Amino acid sequence: MAARSSGGSSHSHGYTNRLATEHSPYLLQHAHNPVNWYPWGEEAFAEAQKRNVPIFLSIGYSTCHWCHVMEVESFENKEVAKLLNDWFVSIKVDREERPDVDKVYMTYVQALYSGGGWPLSVFLSPDLKPLMGGTYFPPDDKYGRPGFKTVLRKVKDAWDNKRDVLVKSGTFAIEQLSEALATTASSNKLPEELPQNALHLCAEQLSQSYDPNFGGFGSAPKFPRPVEAQLMLYYAKRLEESGKSDEAEEILNMVIFGLQCMARGGIHDHVGGGFHRYSVDECWHVPHFEKMLYDQGQITNVYLDAFSITKDVFYSWVSRDVLDYLRRDMIGTQGEIYSAEDADSAESEGATRKKEGAFYVWTRKEIDDILGEHADFFKEHYYIKPSGNCDLSRMSDPHDEFKGKNVLIEMKSVSEMASNHSMPVEKYLEILGECRQKLFEVRERRPKPHLDDKVIVSWNGLTISSFARASKILRNEKEGTRFYFPVVGCDPKEYFDVAEKAALFIKTKLYDEQTHRLQHSFRNGPSKAPGFLDDYAFLIGGLLDLYEYGGGLNWLVWAIELQATQDELFLDREGGGYYNTTGEDKSVILRVKEDHDGAEPSGNSVSAINLVRLSSLVSGSRSNYYRQNAEHLLAVFEKRLKEMAVAVPLLCCAAGMFSIPSRKQVVLVGHKNSTQFETFLAAAHASYDPNRTVIHVDPTDDTELQFWEENNRSIAVMAKNNFAADKVVALVCQNFTCKAPITDPGSLEAMLAEKPS
Repeated sequence: MAARSSGGSSHSHGYTNRLATEHSPYLLQHAHNPVNWYPWGEEAFAEAQKRNVPIFLSIGYSTCHWCHVMEVESFENKEVAKLLNDWFVSIKVDREERPDVDKVYMTYVQALYSGGGWPLSVFLSPDLKPLMGGTYFPPDDKYGRPGFKTVLRKVKDAWDNKRDVLVKSGTFAIEQLSEALATTASSNKLPEELPQNALHLCAEQLSQSYDPNFGGFGSAPKFPRPVEAQLMLYYAKRLEESGKSDEAEEILNMVIFGLQCMARGGIHDHVGGGFHRYSVDECWHVPHFEKMLYDQGQITNVYLDAFSITKDVFYSWVSRDVLDYLRRDMIGTQGEIYSAEDADSAESEGATRKKEGAFYVWTRKEIDDILGEHADFFKEHYYIKPSGNCDLSRMSDPHDEFKGKNVLIEMKSVSEMASNHSMPVEKYLEILGECRQKLFEVRERRPKPHLDDKVIVSWNGLTISSFARASKILRNEKEGTRFYFPVVGCDPKEYFDVAEKAALFIKTKLYDEQTHRLQHSFRNGPSKAPGFLDDYAFLIGGLLDLYEYGGGLNWLVWAIELQATQDELFLDREGGGYYNTTGEDKSVILRVKEDHDGAEPSGNSVSAINLVRLSSLVSGSRSNYYRQNAEHLLAVFEKRLKEMAVAVPLLCCAAGMFSIPSRKQVVLVGHKNSTQFETFLAAAHASYDPNRTVIHVDPTDDTELQFWEENNRSIAVMAKNNFAADKVVALVCQNFTCKAPITDPGSLEAMLAEKPS
């Protein structure tokens, strides 16, 4: 019960409810609301059945701005709390902790009300069937919209007087959704022409929404959906390989321009590094200021790909910027990587209310006072104005929340600005870096946004990938490249250490060696929630990158183990594809095969790519098994690939990768603890090619040799026949044919970068 507190640790709080014993930062934020909150679980369900009242389910996450707003307006309001406590059993769910529960009711709200988001507000019967729902509700009727108190009264009235109709409607909706979302394949084969057609259709649909003025796809609000860039880069590569270089260049330029605009916009934190969630306007200027780990990992990988293609250090600099931000602010003492930073913070010490973006915005006077002689220079570069600069679009600040405040944005290129000041580019960049560092030091003394230090396996998997890939791709930066604050400019191999430590944390804290199962998240111990499909799929993808970019064989072995567990728990062996949950928790009433690639890729898209990659690492029946499962999965979503490819960009990439009859294999043979081996690994990964597999073997290591003897005998034979004690040997193989052995990394890099004739 949300009873009055007296004494103890909660003396300063008027109320304490059942959420006070939870680990989730989001649930703890609501532990002292007057609402008698329950966590999701049997106690709440039993209470609703005993009292025969509906459940009010509120789903959000700790860094959600509108979740905070609804808490202040409604859940801290005693009048609203009394209505909830008298008429309902109220349940709070952290959508990051229980994405399975969120998926059920978000799907319902999106299907019935053509929109969704957080906070998610849904009313349920005691047996958990949805009755009605929405997102944010203001406390009182406003602008023709019902207020939360009105909604509560209407649901109460409907429950008392029209209960049968209400319950039947909810049951029918769930039955219909269950049938629609558990789709099965009519065949386990994919039409031969479908992969290329899907790639073309997705690229065409994205191109139609391309913004030639500000980059990116779509209009305000503008989201950095990395899977879109991944699709376009992959499609450009395929066009180039088929001799359509002009079309390829056009597609590539769309991505490159968008990445430049994002990096120069306010969605990018110029002072501290990393990217905010999205831009409220079309010009990437004024962001919604929260920072999510899943964005950082995926965005970094796209900039790494752009660097691999262009060799322009602008893109390597942005990659480092994000990774250095994560290393500084988002990594725990044991290598675990945290989830998010809030959009809101107090404007000053002791302020009782938080404000969006307070930590990140600047007045002109602050810039003048902090930067002194370089203030005018900096203000020109970042479009700083006395009245505030959130005026580039009518969408940027429609309610004048940032009046007098400035969100840093680069309006002109560095080279143009340096030229205007008759200054060498290097000197110009040096001064900008010094200015950013001074602002950073001042900013560190401001009240900081809330840090969600929950560790989520899936998001760590995405980020393990980016750290591992950066460790080798960035070795191809030109010698003598200089970096400026907030980029540290470290040896790229330091990024690999971060990736390994994060993977080790998951293995030691969130993995059961006996059952081979994962838990979903960690905060003060593992969460109650089991691992979901995304946890397995994203982590397997990260582990494959960890291995291919130089990690020990143990990471590949673990990836194979996890794939076996994923197949056991989630695979629909008859109908194809993967469910998002195991189906073991009966309180989760909808089991979904997710295909939509949104802010995060879908577990099925990532799984399809993982299966294709695994099939090229092993041989024989296991390789065939992986390919068959990949094809069956793709066949499940054949209709989507044919008609609405833009909704599944990464699945289109997976189909394209599957359609390559034989992936290119680069096999490196030699002692691994040498600088030469690192150089060869960097050469193997220097050019962009998602259809390439890198295998590295030390034939003097008995464990390694035994693994390859058992899993891919041809690799073991190749390693034994080409081993030389004093050098590394590289072999490039495709279509069951290998080119002559290579002993020079430059020659390997040149061969892999060759364009098809």
